[in-house]
Amino acid sequence: MQISADKLTAFISRIFVTAGASAAFADEVAVHLVAANLKGHDSHGIGMTPAYVHNIRTELLKVDAEAAVIRDNGAVMVVDGQFGFGQVVGRQAADIAIERVRDTGVVCMGVRNCHHLGRIGTYAEHCAAQGLVSLHMVNVVGHDPQVSPWGGRERRMTTNPFACAVPRADAPPVVLDMATSAVALGKVRVAYNAGNRVPEGALVDYEGAPTTNPAVMYEEPFGALGPFGKHKGYGLAVMCELLGGALAGEWTAQPENHRSHHIVNHMFMCVVDPQAFGGVEKFQAEVDAMVDYLHSTTPAKGFDRVRVPGEPERESMALREADGIPIDDATWTGVLKAAEAAGLSTDEITALVE
Repeated sequence: MQISADKLTAFISRIFVTAGASAAFADEVAVHLVAANLKGHDSHGIGMTPAYVHNIRTELLKVDAEAAVIRDNGAVMVVDGQFGFGQVVGRQAADIAIERVRDTGVVCMGVRNCHHLGRIGTYAEHCAAQGLVSLHMVNVVGHDPQVSPWGGRERRMTTNPFACAVPRADAPPVVLDMATSAVALGKVRVAYNAGNRVPEGALVDYEGAPTTNPAVMYEEPFGALGPFGKHKGYGLAVMCELLGGALAGEWTAQPENHRSHHIVNHMFMCVVDPQAFGGVEKFQAEVDAMVDYLHSTTPAKGFDRVRVPGEPERESMALREADGIPIDDATWTGVLKAAEAAGLSTDEITALVE
């Protein structure tokens, strides 16, 4: 099916309000999730709603929690999300960093104990909108690992997202937003629900052999996600785990830490005000010139043009805003069941989505 962003946002927000969230928090989470769908990151979109509702009902997600500063050393801060909606406490943490960085020039912040932060690029874009450079390294804990280390077949790590944004004065920012696994687990879930294969090099089966069958993540004997870029992606994932997990969150994926069915993110975030370096005009001129230089590359066979990070998401957003957001049947069924579990009646659901 395809559904407009406005209708989908209103529906998802209503689900969270019915589950106990305030209207303001529910709206913020719904906007974030739908924006992920709009930008082509379906793995971090409304398909997460069933997990969120389940965690609300089991009190793993605290619907009214807000970000709290627990350590403040000027340019170094630690913020506790208190297991609140990641989309809310993550944005609040970014706002705290944005306010502080005007005085300090740089802020290194540990953001811990957040329920699923959603699409990490959202926080990078939020900082870029204020003219700031930012870098975000994240780990995922609270449940069993899903990713094998390079050279191994057993699950030891998680998808360890990484994001970075560079603002531009008169153009959209350059935004790199990715999982350090070959693909995000949510993208495997989307493929599994739709009965599709995943790209080669994304998964291994229980023997460690490459496979394109997403069922290895959901049906025994289980396989694992692999890192992107072989040893290089694995290396970046390790750093996300150590900085996002060990440093910022003091909670990594190693087995002595608690695991259930929770989704907890910790994030190491570094926000930089280019003004602190002095040559802002030269910086922006160099960014623009480099982007133009990349755009001028002759496209390789099979490509229409060369893009910089962030452009595929903006192209997807323009298309889906015009045509609606495609939702596969399994994902939609899960969302409808989550709506019922939250307390919406059949008639209320029908009125919201038809």
